[in-house]
Amino acid sequence: MLESLRGLGYSTATALADIVDNSISAGAVEVQIDFSWDGKNSRISVLDNGHGMSDAELESAMRLGDKNPLSVRGAHDLGRFGMGLKTASLSQCRRLTVASAKDGVHSCLRWDLAELAANPDSGWLLFEGPASESAPFIAVLKHQKSGTLVLWELLDRIVTDGYTSEDYLALIDDVETHLAMVFHRLIQGPRARLKLLLNGKTIRPWDPFMIGHVAKSWTSPTTKHATTYGTIEVQCHVLPHRDKLTASEFEANGGPGGWTAQQGFYVYRNERLLVAGGWLGLGNSRAWNREEAHRLARIRIDIPNTADADWKIDVRKSTARPPVSLRPWLTQLAENTRERARQVFAYRGTPAPTHGNAPVEQAWRVERIKAGMRYRIEEKHPSVAAVLEGAGELRSLVESMLRVIEETVPVQRIWLDTAEHKETPRTGFDGEPNEAVIEIATVLFNDLIERKNLSLDDARKALLRTEPFHKFPALIARLGSNA
Repeated sequence: MLESLRGLGYSTATALADIVDNSISAGAVEVQIDFSWDGKNSRISVLDNGHGMSDAELESAMRLGDKNPLSVRGAHDLGRFGMGLKTASLSQCRRLTVASAKDGVHSCLRWDLAELAANPDSGWLLFEGPASESAPFIAVLKHQKSGTLVLWELLDRIVTDGYTSEDYLALIDDVETHLAMVFHRLIQGPRARLKLLLNGKTIRPWDPFMIGHVAKSWTSPTTKHATTYGTIEVQCHVLPHRDKLTASEFEANGGPGGWTAQQGFYVYRNERLLVAGGWLGLGNSRAWNREEAHRLARIRIDIPNTADADWKIDVRKSTARPPVSLRPWLTQLAENTRERARQVFAYRGTPAPTHGNAPVEQAWRVERIKAGMRYRIEEKHPSVAAVLEGAGELRSLVESMLRVIEETVPVQRIWLDTAEHKETPRTGFDGEPNEAVIEIATVLFNDLIERKNLSLDDARKALLRTEPFHKFPALIARLGSNA
């Protein structure tokens, strides 16, 4: 049974997150995780300063299924099945030693799969005390009156043939990234409830929602939904377009899986992240996929720990499925967020641009026909209208030129480049206004005054409602002045 339970699908990072959950449930405010490289004798330990366990409590914790998942638990308990300590640990190692101190009394028990395999007829051999060679590694707990140390040895699922110290270092980085995401709400800010250390280094939180960033596109109010098992809270976020971020900000906020993979729902239980991204199987005619156009959409869902059964939380705490009764509500919220994110992605950070209550005059319009969609130059756009009205005998030639441009827009090439490079193509009007932007804006500004007889102020207002000049309000404010 123990050998079979090793195949539940834990990664090292998710397994360690499960161990940290136990530390949090035990009231720990500091958890130290240490990786020690020694080839086949490498080991990983987790030490916390929680309230610890008595001998009887430790024996119960080492039993498989020592808790009934249907039992009522404390509101802040992160456990459920009474399996995590054993299944998470043994998914990575063949020897699990747990030492605990409570009120100055120390206890130690271990599971050793090598010993069980050597004595298959001896029953469930749960050993007291560490293996002889393991004793030095749990000695650190002797200096604590309370706390627990979990020691993984014989890391056969990690240190395999050909595995090197470089691979071990890469694993440490992967674990740090995962824990920074899973526990970010517990370890961030001045009111942090937990300190996580990895080989003596404090793990810094990774906030998927970029709370407080000045370029954030949109954050919804928190929406609540009452259920029979407690209240569900949802808050929707649209992150800034890449143009609004520095290179380091863009790299850091992409998350462990990258911008496209990290889109979607983030499901939390007691502020501990269970699901990081994805659309939970929601959609209209079919389930939504992770697509480039929606990569800026991230939605936070908070569920109570009484929702585990209804949300089908698994032993690894890595999957969740919303109940049927909540799917329409969540789908509606997600549709709105996805559309906002799509607008930001398509318009490089300016979704549904408006100035006051007036819509921005866009240079292109989308026509939806039976065969699909096609793109047309908007003849009402001030720049286009100015040329057409002043073309005189050349108007038919100008209109023919515009039609040729419409019919030869490299839509497929743009789509392919966007898919391959994960970015919408840049134009000369991106970023700060350059000489070309200033020159074209000035020409159009003068045309509005001379041809349409607008005042300076009205001409500025008209440009602020015109794509792409609405992105340069400081420049428009200077037009017509000595500056």
